Amino acid sequence: MTMPAITRRGFAFGISAAAGGIVLGIPPESLGQQPSAQQPATPGQPAPLKPLELTAWVVIEADDSVRIRIARSEMGQGIFTTLPMLVAEELECDWAKVKPEFADTAEHIARKRLWGDMRSTNSRSVRTSQEILRKAGAQARTMLVSEAAARWAVPVDECNAGNSIVTHRPSRRTFRYGELAEAAARRRVPAEVELKAPKEWRLIGTAVKPLDTRAKVTGEPVFASDIRLPDMLYAAVASCPSFAGRHTLFEYAGKLVSFDDQKVLVMPGVRKVVRVGDTAVAVIASTWWQAKKALEALPVVWDANAGAGVTTDALRETFEKGLGASDAAVGEKHGDVVAALASAAKVITAEHRVPYLCHATMEPQTCTAHVTADRVDVWAPTQNGEGTANVVAEALGVPVSKVYVHKCRAGGGFGRRGLSQDWARMSVLIAAQVDVPVKMQWSREEDIRHDFYRPMFVARQTAGFDKDGTLIAWKIDLCASSIQATLQASRQRNGVDMSTMHAYLEEDLEGGKAYHVANYQVAFTARQTQIPVGYWRGVNFTPNGFFRETFVDEMAKSAGKNPYQFRREMFAKAPRSLRVLDEVAKRSNWGRQPAGVYQGMALVEHEAAVCAQVVEISVDKEGALKVHRVVCVIDPVFVLHPGMAVMQMEGGIIQALGAALHGEITFENGQVQQSNFHDYALLRMNEVPRIETHLLPCGGDPAQAWGSVGEVGVPPLAPALVNAVFAATGQRIRSLPLRNHKLKAA
Repeated sequence: MTMPAITRRGFAFGISAAAGGIVLGIPPESLGQQPSAQQPATPGQPAPLKPLELTAWVVIEADDSVRIRIARSEMGQGIFTTLPMLVAEELECDWAKVKPEFADTAEHIARKRLWGDMRSTNSRSVRTSQEILRKAGAQARTMLVSEAAARWAVPVDECNAGNSIVTHRPSRRTFRYGELAEAAARRRVPAEVELKAPKEWRLIGTAVKPLDTRAKVTGEPVFASDIRLPDMLYAAVASCPSFAGRHTLFEYAGKLVSFDDQKVLVMPGVRKVVRVGDTAVAVIASTWWQAKKALEALPVVWDANAGAGVTTDALRETFEKGLGASDAAVGEKHGDVVAALASAAKVITAEHRVPYLCHATMEPQTCTAHVTADRVDVWAPTQNGEGTANVVAEALGVPVSKVYVHKCRAGGGFGRRGLSQDWARMSVLIAAQVDVPVKMQWSREEDIRHDFYRPMFVARQTAGFDKDGTLIAWKIDLCASSIQATLQASRQRNGVDMSTMHAYLEEDLEGGKAYHVANYQVAFTARQTQIPVGYWRGVNFTPNGFFRETFVDEMAKSAGKNPYQFRREMFAKAPRSLRVLDEVAKRSNWGRQPAGVYQGMALVEHEAAVCAQVVEISVDKEGALKVHRVVCVIDPVFVLHPGMAVMQMEGGIIQALGAALHGEITFENGQVQQSNFHDYALLRMNEVPRIETHLLPCGGDPAQAWGSVGEVGVPPLAPALVNAVFAATGQRIRSLPLRNHKLKAA
């Protein structure tokens, strides 16, 4: 038997070169998209349930296999294991028989948002799903047990479920779930069910075998970049190189004036050149490479004045002038900070800055669409299937009921594929101009130069101490562009984006933030610019965590105290934060490092979770920095899967370290100056330090808030790093990235 040749990419994705890629027509579950479990719905009416669907979340087959629907998006964070764990915990099924599948987006919309929130942003997947998923499992288990009891004509309380079997305890009779499922599915779904107490959990908190490990190793999951359809064409896209301000929600670039398609229509494979909205042009060809090469050769005229005068220095000046401006919104205030500072024996002030950052997902923006008169099909790496459907419907002016979003695995998200769905809009605008499916694929350069960036942020902080060195006042002024004003204006409170002050607000942590100062004020000034901004991992906790925790070290120095001891004293009313802080000090052997190795620490709360990190570094005589170790302790209230939690911490730390060392997007006349990984560097393998993660869940009532895991590992890294730099060199680093600073060994 002759085996087909395997390319390196073919090996990585389990696709042979001879197969020519993936051609749809394979079972949709192989794409991570379920075959619909419902019969077609009458327009305007909910689709009827198929007999084997016990609840919207659970389908049990005759062979006892359990299909669990996943409403969120899988981007590598492991929800194809963690979310089924929540259902299976209460369902009492055999874990080896569980199969996750995406909930169908079109069905979700047709049945009046059947699966609730579909967003995978802001560490929401577990935090905001855990109760409803545990309840779904309990409901299905109750229906199965009730059916078994009815068949035996025995009381329900004489029966119990476990490992996909219902047992009548007195008689030892049993039924498999598969034998009961069809009849049980006809029973009414109970509205109220009792959920297990944490001490009864058998799956939650354990490192069960992930459900998709084998599939990942063999390359079975299909990412949006892997989609192939019969007769499919490819599109390469270019937007105006300069940002000029918003034209529509997803168009910030300058305008497209004209292009000469006759110059490229004669090139191999080129089918068509099309306008995309007001700001972009696309070449459609038989292959993406043909489209890309033709796009590079296409004569295009862009708005010559777009972005004029928009530079990094001008943007920074705009934000610095906004600090403490008359239109600043006060987010939190205690006591009289102005009077306390005026009477203080000692006052210190510091200004900090962080740059714009791009998402740089490993999979650049891509989407495949097929637009016909009757329906619109979209294969998308989305963080929000319902959001994609709405964006597509609006872009084409069609009812959302005609849009079918097929969710694919995403090669990274970090917020880029959540609300900022310019890529989905572009895809369908291109596909609408031809009569076959079209895969739109951005180049890496297009991806970096047309992002919705993590905002540039500036801060001015002032602290006052009494004659004994006690902190009596802390004033914080912040300025940046508001992400909510850009993408979610409805979430603002009376026109104020409160999230811009995260890490400084009492509401940031269940039970209150760590630091308590008698005289305290934090205020934010919004300055919207031509640059589109969006959600980046950790969102505003990331810049503000940097500002806060570096300044805490400066305050400790001013008070003549060790940074660890200074924090301990301030955490007197924050027992969770104190517990995490003490644990990270213990695990890192704080203050007892070998000669030449220096430590810095930081602690940041994020969405009911507390995370502290200690970074260990050295700086050689030439000023070269080496990060040796990061010790991380997290209290996320509950740990669902220890292995997944550690994975998330490690990923967040690596991403945060790369950004702190190298990350920066700069502008000249509205154009991004970076283009690829040679000038927008991510962390290299040889730069990755030893990472130790310790889980310290406090537990409690599972009906209350569960903490963040996906993002909380990011905010403490940068401040812990620069605090270590101060310990090593005596230099205060108040702006990032570190590559812009010349370090000197102590």
